[in-house]
Amino acid sequence: MERAVRRATTLLKHAAFRHSNSMQMTSRDFTAGIIVIGDEILKGQTTDTNSHFLCKHLFTLGVKVKKISVIGDDLEVIAKEVGEFSSKYTHVITSGGIGPTHDDLTFEGVAKAFNDVTAPHPDIVELCKQFWGAQDLSSPKMKLAMIPKSARLVYGVNKKTGEKNKFPLVVVNNVYIFPGVPSIMERAFIALEDLFKNPDAHFYTEEIYVQQDEVSIASVLSEVDREFKADVTLGSYPDFHNSYYKVKLMLESSKPEQIHRAVTALQEKLPNGSIIDYDNQPISNATRRVYDLIQSDSAQDHYVSNVREAVSVIEECLQKYSLDEICVGFNGGKDCTALLHLYHAVVKRKYPDFHEKHKALYIKSKLPFPEVEKFIQISRDRYHLEMLHIEGRIKDSLELLRVQHPHIKAVIMGTRITDPYSSHLNAFSMTDADWPQFMRVNPVLHWSYSHIWKFLRDLCVPYCSLYDRGYTSLGSMNNTHPNPLLQYIDEHGVLKYKPAYTLTDPTKERDGRN
Repeated sequence: MERAVRRATTLLKHAAFRHSNSMQMTSRDFTAGIIVIGDEILKGQTTDTNSHFLCKHLFTLGVKVKKISVIGDDLEVIAKEVGEFSSKYTHVITSGGIGPTHDDLTFEGVAKAFNDVTAPHPDIVELCKQFWGAQDLSSPKMKLAMIPKSARLVYGVNKKTGEKNKFPLVVVNNVYIFPGVPSIMERAFIALEDLFKNPDAHFYTEEIYVQQDEVSIASVLSEVDREFKADVTLGSYPDFHNSYYKVKLMLESSKPEQIHRAVTALQEKLPNGSIIDYDNQPISNATRRVYDLIQSDSAQDHYVSNVREAVSVIEECLQKYSLDEICVGFNGGKDCTALLHLYHAVVKRKYPDFHEKHKALYIKSKLPFPEVEKFIQISRDRYHLEMLHIEGRIKDSLELLRVQHPHIKAVIMGTRITDPYSSHLNAFSMTDADWPQFMRVNPVLHWSYSHIWKFLRDLCVPYCSLYDRGYTSLGSMNNTHPNPLLQYIDEHGVLKYKPAYTLTDPTKERDGRN
């Protein structure tokens, strides 16, 4: 238990934290109000991501966001909201309502809030001429130059290049007027984040992951919160879809000794064994954790030996072939998920500066599960993959792969020796003579069913949600069902299925397949 909390602990001067309760702090309180402006947000036509980004980054700067307001393109409403926020909070950040059209009213609204008027600013006029070719002050393109007279211009600095931003941020009193386009807003904020930094803030955070549902531990949380709330903020975040935990507890304080005492209290009061060792960054930590495992003292352990052999096979593959000549077979199943995680870990170790996409071959069945399709899309982004989608029989798909990607020579696959037609394979096996010629690389060939699940679960690797619903082997929707051996009746008399990793008889792995 102590290792679980110690590994999850991050000591930070500034930490991202989303739950806000009242808390006494030794530092000066810097507060912020965020005003998101745009009819398109209120109508559901555009998703607001700016407030989430700002909350996360402001907290890391020691600034507590006290309120977020989403309002429409209405001059009077903008002026009223800006005026109220400005009197209440250290910083006011607006997002949106800047542009050339009639409904872009943020500059006018901010001016009205401070009994000011808008006028062309010579510096921005020149920028409008330079970038948009606008010459006439009446041109819609010149509307960006019509800012409150009392405004000041602040130029951010690109932290990578050290260059001053070409376009400034318009600031009136304590109101910072940001654009609404997320990519532009985010770049501008990062370049200007020092404007908001609280120099006195020193925050410490702890994360604890619990397997119990929130209702069952609510009394413990209330008890610990009452004892420490003067110095520690305790946030509870249930997750109904995570395969590893049910509740994440986040503790935050400016007093490290108090946060340590609160953690100790939770350890003592929560049900025995309910705190788990969860890695919330399994992809980023993949290389370190895989190589720590194979370099451990468990030399005689059959599982560790198999992981070590798999890593060796992938390393040999990377010696024989360039990354351009390799693709990984990935269909969302448990075996190829473990394989993909291994491949990612080994590639990152050998090529730490490689940032291109890795090729992954997805041979799509006729009736794939929507859950599998979704998991593949999420995994594509997690592992930075270029998905090569091909439909049809394996032989035909490989022929199409050969034609479309003639430079690929090796396909790394999650085949195990217990799979159908696989008992004759070796770690490196060319396809049969009458098949398209590829080197089939089989790193997990000798892994057992339990080894696959031990690897996934020990390293907290995300996997397809169907496995938590009793599926132990995935095919198409028309030939795959939950494994009947995992059936049980819950306390309400409802038929349910235990997760796939609880199956004890590996010979029954395919009992859910027609």
